[in-house]
Amino acid sequence: MLVFVGYIVVIASVFGGYAMMGGHLGVLFQPVELLMIGGAGVGAFVVGNDGKAIMATVRELPKLLRSSKHDKALYMELMALLYVLLAKARKDGMLALEADIDDPLNSPIFVQYPLVQHDPRVIEFLTDYLRLIVSGNMDAFEIESLMDHEIETYKHEAEVPAHSLAKVGDALPAFGIVAAVMGVVHALASANLPPSEMGELIAHAMVGTFLGILLAYGFVSPLATLIEHQVAESVKVYQCIKVTLLANLNGYAPQLAVEFGRKVLYSTERPSFTELDDHVRQVKSR
Repeated sequence: MLVFVGYIVVIASVFGGYAMMGGHLGVLFQPVELLMIGGAGVGAFVVGNDGKAIMATVRELPKLLRSSKHDKALYMELMALLYVLLAKARKDGMLALEADIDDPLNSPIFVQYPLVQHDPRVIEFLTDYLRLIVSGNMDAFEIESLMDHEIETYKHEAEVPAHSLAKVGDALPAFGIVAAVMGVVHALASANLPPSEMGELIAHAMVGTFLGILLAYGFVSPLATLIEHQVAESVKVYQCIKVTLLANLNGYAPQLAVEFGRKVLYSTERPSFTELDDHVRQVKSR
């Protein structure tokens, strides 16, 4: 929703300001130049990306219209789930978690936390490393290194749409210049026209530069920045799981291990120590 609000502000500011200074909006309506710039941008996007990157970008665009799911409620559920799992392992042994991590969709523990359970990638990340811990064949250093590699791979893969859109945004001003040059060439080829008509043709040509810059910095590049923000938020989930599991491996009690995980969260979503402590107490009482 904020994407549309931002676009409305951009359009109102640019075209409204132009109208207030006495400009004629009809002059800016140049569908042919818009076709040239947009078509060149789409073509360059297709040439510069493989099928996986193109499909990833197409799948990512609708997600930008929804609000972020990585809020405090999600993290409270995640840390409560981690506490329950680690407390069960501390009480009954790590082997007691086998049934839960082998079938998390039907686990009586996981079903209590639907916000986490409905994210298959997070569940896979959590259960995979719990499975490695249960095996007992890897130490904390090895698991931490493996987690870092997987998180880095996930981040690199998730940022592909952002990088693709950013490069298109960088190219659009140049495509705007191309459209403007084509318009100037057309105007100069009509040098026998009266000066008033020549001026109109040149004005139409200059709109290409304007459209290229507006599309780049007002519409496409902000989408790339938004994707980067969303990727950074999603990475925090994995970092929270990583820090919590490693703290438990290093001998900290489940309640303290969850506190370690709380510390890596952004301040806007991070629950206070008291909030987390009260939440953990409620979980313990259940």
